[in-house]
This record gives sequence, structure tokens and C-alpha cells, in this order.
Amino acid sequence: MSDVTPWLTIIGIGEDGVDGLPRAARDALAAADTVFGGERHLGLIPAHPGQERIAWPSPLDRALPWVTARRGRPTCVLASGDPFWYGIGATLAHHVEPQEISVHPAPSAFTLAAARMGWPLQQVRCLSVHGRALDRVRPWLHDGARLLLLSWDGSTAAALAGLLREVGFGASGLTVLSHMGGPNEQHRQTTAQQWADEQTADLNTIAVDCRAGAGARVIAATAGRRDDLFAHDGQITKREVRAATLAALAPGRGEVLWDVGAGSGAIAIEWMLADPANRAVAVERDHARSALVSDNARTCGVPDLQCVTGAAPDALADLPQPHAVFIGGGLTTPGLLERCREALPPGGRLVANSVTVEGEAVLARAAAQWGGELSRLAVSRAEPLGGFTGWQPLRPVTIWALEVA
Repeated sequence: MSDVTPWLTIIGIGEDGVDGLPRAARDALAAADTVFGGERHLGLIPAHPGQERIAWPSPLDRALPWVTARRGRPTCVLASGDPFWYGIGATLAHHVEPQEISVHPAPSAFTLAAARMGWPLQQVRCLSVHGRALDRVRPWLHDGARLLLLSWDGSTAAALAGLLREVGFGASGLTVLSHMGGPNEQHRQTTAQQWADEQTADLNTIAVDCRAGAGARVIAATAGRRDDLFAHDGQITKREVRAATLAALAPGRGEVLWDVGAGSGAIAIEWMLADPANRAVAVERDHARSALVSDNARTCGVPDLQCVTGAAPDALADLPQPHAVFIGGGLTTPGLLERCREALPPGGRLVANSVTVEGEAVLARAAAQWGGELSRLAVSRAEPLGGFTGWQPLRPVTIWALEVA
């Protein structure tokens, strides 16, 4: 056991203020030299003579040195609900060792909302759009799904209702739960289609009971999503090939992909959809296609996809180190394949596709030099042929996949 005495106490506090805190949290609060928190949090606790109170500035990162400067002195930080669920706790843990911290969590907004709705929390998708793009909700919109969202402010519900109507989920139930656990708690319930209020209380959590209408835009949970989800000018890795390519890229959790010659950005987008913690950089030299990539990323619910407009390999300078690289265009550019392979750490995956004889020759030489696996994928789709149905072949695709030793 560590002999370090915790000096920083993180206290989750609800709308019921100190009345809802355990004795240990109240004692720590009374003994603290300094208390940090939002203006609302600080207003929920009584004053103590000689105690310093500091409201969080904007941006909050400015205050982190203020906290660490008090190391060794009793210090409290007030947070909403559970500090380690979309809260300040995770941020502070990057700057203060765990043995220096004591934590007293309160029920999170998700816990309270699930209790109000009568929803088993383990069956609910919990998301935050506080300080995040609302488009992040899109991948989780499936018929029958239940979502709980931490709002940005009182305008979030109206914006969410508009998005739900736009993608064919207007029949979804929408419940806004405001100031939960306090004397001013309110519930507002209707459907996204019928939502008319422009503003609600700023402090709210939204429950969504998803109901898909005819033609709703549903983003499947597996790789190889249908081609019409992506706007493109013909430069797109078709869904059958995309599924095989993603399998070779083998996305994990919290990993980074370079999508070189991104075209529509479908590979990078599906990489990010594989896990919410994944990141991707789409590199595309054509400005119009680069704009398509950004639009596709937004409408597919991964607006944080980084898009770099420029020609590889020069455009690869200063990018974050990848765990995997996909080359979908520019394969015959001198030095590109070597540059991508050199960027990968041991265990990294490099996958390159080609539909041309010249590109296939590059891949054959690479396989002879470095090993890996070569495969050829030929797909035909059934299409009308006169009064009958015939097979229309797509261009065969050569795929080279390498795991770096």
C-alpha cells in the first residue's frame, strides 16, 4: 500500500447539494483550504470562514496548474454526479497520481435518467454532446435503441429533434429531464416530430427512444456499409471490397489510421465507426474529394475525422503515428509505399488495394520484398438484363496486406 496521503478530494454533487453528500465528503469539504468548481456547484455548498473558492475559468485547462500548485494542502474539486463519467475526474487524473486523490462519486445524470425512465442502464447507450458535435449521435440511431445524452445547453433538445426528423427518426420519443434530484426537477416528453420548444433549462439530460420511419438513415454496426451512405464521384472502395479491407486493417480500440488517397473517405469513416475511441486521417490531393470526405464524415457520425488536402508522401509529414495505413490511391507514386511502411510500429498493419496492372505490379514487388499476403477479389452484382437478370462484374481488386514485424 502507498504511504502517500491524498490531498485532493473530488466530490460528485447533485442538485440536492450537501444534503446528498456522505459524511466523509462533507468532512473533506469543511476541511479544505481551497474548493474548485463551477459557479453552480459552488452555490450549492455553505461558506466556511477562511476557505478559498475558485470558479472554473474558460477554458478549464487554465485552472489545472492552479490545482496542482496546491499539492500537499487539503483541496476539493466539485463535479456533477460521477466525476469519472464524462467528468473532471479523468482530466485531473492525467495531472495527479491516483494515490493522491480521494473520490466521492454521486449518482450520474445517466443513472438518474435511467431510473426516471425505467430503463435498465446496461441496455442504454450513454453519450455526451456537451462540447461535442451533435452528429456523433448518428451511428447509434437504430430502431428500438435507447439513448441518454448529456446536453450542451437548453438548445440541444431542439437541435436533436431536428436531426432526428432529418434522418427519418421523427417518431422517436424525446424526454428532457432537467435539474434531476433537486427541487426544480422537470420532465418534458413528446416525439421528435412534435417537438416545438426552442429552449429548455440549460441543465438537462435527454432520453431518446428511437423509432425508425420508412427510409430512415440507419448506419449499420458492421464494416461494408452500403455504398449510398457515402457521397462520391465514383472514387469509392465498394462495400464488398471495403469489408475485406477493414478486416485486413483489423481496427482495435483507440488506434490511428492513415487513409491515403481517401476518395470518399469510406475506409477512414468505417475505421472510426469500429470504435468511438479510434481516430483517422484522410489524405486526399483533390480539393473537391476532400470536401466530400468531410461531408461524409459528418453525415456518418464521425465529424472528428481529420482531412488533409495534399499529395502523398509529402502530405504525410507531421501526422500522428499510425497503427494502420490504407493506400487506396497513388500507389505508383515513388517512395509512397516505403514511407507508409516506415511510419508503422511493430504490429502495425499496411493494406494497399489496386485495380490497375501497374499498381498490381507494385504490390507484387512489395510482397516479394517484405512478405505479407496477396489476394484478388472479384465481385459481380446482379442487374437487370433485358427482361431478365444478369451478372455485372466489378473491376477485380488486388489486395496486399502486411503486418510489420
